[in-house]
Amino acid sequence: MEEAKPETVEEIKPETSGAPEPEAAEAPKPETAEEPKPQQVAEAPKRDDNTVFIGKKGTMGYVLAVVTQFNNGAREVVVKARGKLISRAVDVVEIVRHRFLPDAKIDDIAIATEELTSEDGSKSKVSSIEIKIVK
Repeated sequence: MEEAKPETVEEIKPETSGAPEPEAAEAPKPETAEEPKPQQVAEAPKRDDNTVFIGKKGTMGYVLAVVTQFNNGAREVVVKARGKLISRAVDVVEIVRHRFLPDAKIDDIAIATEELTSEDGSKSKVSSIEIKIVK
């Protein structure tokens, strides 16, 4: 009996349309720790990570943010709000203190007036508050 001749790599490859195969240099490189990503090059200005800015979301979302900051090891958290949202900031701090972290204390409350310029150029004054909670 005749032995079967092993197939070579060329015989297994499918026919190509004559276009050159892509070289290994064109393959995407795996990212390494030494090569910074484009997003990492331009960093936003640093801000205090223990600050919660009150906006239009629900009150309990901000409560969760404050409690999470404390659970992550923060010794103090600052809650900031402007205008009509000042009452929501006070609600957030009171819910944190009375329901979730009874040992948390209000360390400092700072109020101010900020002058904002609208798109049409008119200026308006808006009240702001910063409440510092410590554990």
